[in-house]
Amino acid sequence: MKTVLVVDDSAFMRRTMKSILLRNSFRVVGEATNGVEAVAEYKKLRPDIVTLDVVMQEMDGLVTLKTIMKIAPNANIIMVSSMGQDIIVRESIVLGAKNFILKPFTEEQVLRAIDKLDESPVE
Repeated sequence: MKTVLVVDDSAFMRRTMKSILLRNSFRVVGEATNGVEAVAEYKKLRPDIVTLDVVMQEMDGLVTLKTIMKIAPNANIIMVSSMGQDIIVRESIVLGAKNFILKPFTEEQVLRAIDKLDESPVE
């Protein structure tokens, strides 16, 4: 069973993501409301997957992504944002995110993004 850390400053969005994950046999091992908490939780829990909001107080998602990737270059991080601007999506991928989900998301979108983590890179 894959473990997941859910990071979002919105309690509603964390609950929604957590509900989707639990219904689909993932184990949510932690939650964080900002990037500072997310980095601490990542270090402590070492989850298989992180869902990471882009816009948060204290430390935004891009800085958090960069920080976690320094700790674990192979981390499976899926960015989640209501801002689907190409520049943010591109920067997230360049920094190491494996996928990007736009809010409001559906269960299908979340599961598709997670499924893509298991796909081998095309050579």
